[in-house]
Amino acid sequence: MANGAILKTMKNLLPKNLLPKIVTFLKEVKVELKKVNWPTKQETTKYALIVIGVSFAVAIFLGGLDFLFTWLLNRFIL
Repeated sequence: MANGAILKTMKNLLPKNLLPKIVTFLKEVKVELKKVNWPTKQETTKYALIVIGVSFAVAIFLGGLDFLFTWLLNRFIL
């Protein structure tokens, strides 16, 4: 019932030729999503840990550079 009401409202708001295009697009999206090779839970966990690890390493590197440049500025310039 709710889908019918939504479609009826959309028909009133959109140009007549636009609604069939939207419906076709959404059907094609559904078909394409079925073709996707989704990663397993184990792969997702592995990749997430890699991203977290690399992010942590970059944060430490940039923090070290910030500390070094702050120390150099305070020591020699300021």
